Amino acid sequence: MVSSTHWLASQSAMAELEAGGNAFDAAAAAAFVLHVVEPHLNGAGGEVPAVFATAEDPTPVVLCGQGPAPSGATREHYLDLGLDLIPGSGPIAAAVPGAVDAWLLLVRDHGTRSLRAVLSYAIGYARYGHPLLPRAAETVASMASTFRDHWPTSAQLWLRDDRPPGAWERVVNTDYADVLERLVTEGEAAGSDRAAQLDAARRAWGEGFVAEAVDRFQKVAHRDASGRDHAGLVTGADLAAFSATYEPALVRGFRDVEVAKTAAWGQGPVLLQSLAMLEGLPDAALDPSSADGAHTAAEVLKLAFADREAWYGDSGQVPVDALLEPAYVASRLALLGAQASRELRPGRPAGHEPRLPEHVLHARSLDVPAGLGEPTVGRHGDTRGDTCHVDVVDRWGNIISATPSGGWLQSSPTVPGLGFCLGSRMQMFWLDEGLASTVAPGKRPRTTLSPTLVLRDGLPYLACGTPGGDQQDQWQLLFLLRHLVGGLDLQEAIDAPAFHTTSLPASFYPRDMSPGGLVAEDRLGQEVLTELAARGHDVTRAGPWSLGRLCAVSRDPATGLLAAAANPRGAQGYACGR
Repeated sequence: MVSSTHWLASQSAMAELEAGGNAFDAAAAAAFVLHVVEPHLNGAGGEVPAVFATAEDPTPVVLCGQGPAPSGATREHYLDLGLDLIPGSGPIAAAVPGAVDAWLLLVRDHGTRSLRAVLSYAIGYARYGHPLLPRAAETVASMASTFRDHWPTSAQLWLRDDRPPGAWERVVNTDYADVLERLVTEGEAAGSDRAAQLDAARRAWGEGFVAEAVDRFQKVAHRDASGRDHAGLVTGADLAAFSATYEPALVRGFRDVEVAKTAAWGQGPVLLQSLAMLEGLPDAALDPSSADGAHTAAEVLKLAFADREAWYGDSGQVPVDALLEPAYVASRLALLGAQASRELRPGRPAGHEPRLPEHVLHARSLDVPAGLGEPTVGRHGDTRGDTCHVDVVDRWGNIISATPSGGWLQSSPTVPGLGFCLGSRMQMFWLDEGLASTVAPGKRPRTTLSPTLVLRDGLPYLACGTPGGDQQDQWQLLFLLRHLVGGLDLQEAIDAPAFHTTSLPASFYPRDMSPGGLVAEDRLGQEVLTELAARGHDVTRAGPWSLGRLCAVSRDPATGLLAAAANPRGAQGYACGR
């Protein structure tokens, strides 16, 4: 079974399963297709975290394809340029690209299919074309003047006779098709062994022609979200030094299940903290469609996100266990009040004193658009960003939840000859000294990407996730409460009315915050929305079907019964199986 944010990715994954591949072959095939068909939401120059388990070993494992800050990315470098935030676009915001190496590593170690087979679907769509999504066409149109004036390589790829392509117009990316075909050629030159081919392709990416092209182009200054031109920092040596990795998932129980997430270099512990605070409450208080349930969920999320701002990062000193310790969880839950909080209230796990970025302490309230279903692009190319998601489970019990992102076509200029650009994940670092997420060479940005695996009786049975930046774990919390506590099936839980709080520092440039903000779908109901406003929430109505792009797959370990569901919002997500 497959669920993804784009129907062509889902169909490609399903084709891999039908050809005899397993869930990992299928997920990788879908991911490379997503580079082609959702270029405004992810790209080959971006990143991917995934949580997976194999049929042989149910222990959840994290695949980390989040590239780190390059060797030249010191806070002093940015401060010397007169910056107080890392811009949200342009070469200077790029981390080392990690997605391609991660997918090839996964297929090498846990897949069964050849490099040629897994990449064939993306090569076909890149070479011969696909219908461009309306939102992708809108994104290109919004960036057209930046492409013409500042990013000529992107203009060459995306503008036709100086005009952006229209919705559903067939587009091709022959440069990226050439890149993938060259990876296959260099892989197969290593011999007939499947693992050797995949390793050779990884070397061609990280040490060969791709790394060389990136190194050359990052030296060229281009316009970024600061309104000025800056060169990038990623070098060929940075690509050569990077390898995707595996690490244990962070797991915490909730009722009769266990939920597996990334560690605190991502925002995944937000979901675990929120579930921990909610676990002991009565079921009636956990219904997100009621005023009590919506208020409780929003207030708990604010507390978890405040801890994210103070404690999460790739510092190696984040007290994650302390954040989930029962006494600490109880102390946080005790802060829950009848009225909406407008404060950012990080806690003191294990007695540690929290520290917040100066930008957060002195930030003014800004209006935030209703929802992050698609990127919001500014005149300098800055974006609040968005993402893709894919879940796959196969008949043997292999299962994976993956959230590819970054390398959006609006992130930075297209690298000549490669057909993709680098990402802008570095904008999630702070330039303050001594924070858990202070920028430093070799550190991973504190990403928003947050795939989820759920186990029951020690066996994986559910994979889920969604695009949406800071909203990813918020929308997943609502989904899990409705499914695990409310008893809704996967599709019902995805379809139910969504909301999220904006009373947290945004992870995306310019890192704003709307204290007390609550964005909600109208379908939550007039009575509930009125009651939430009476409790002090600043409610923004986002329309009836606008928030979240959830995907989910499941497998009953006892019967082997498979299920999948996808979000109907935007008429783009697709679930399939047989």
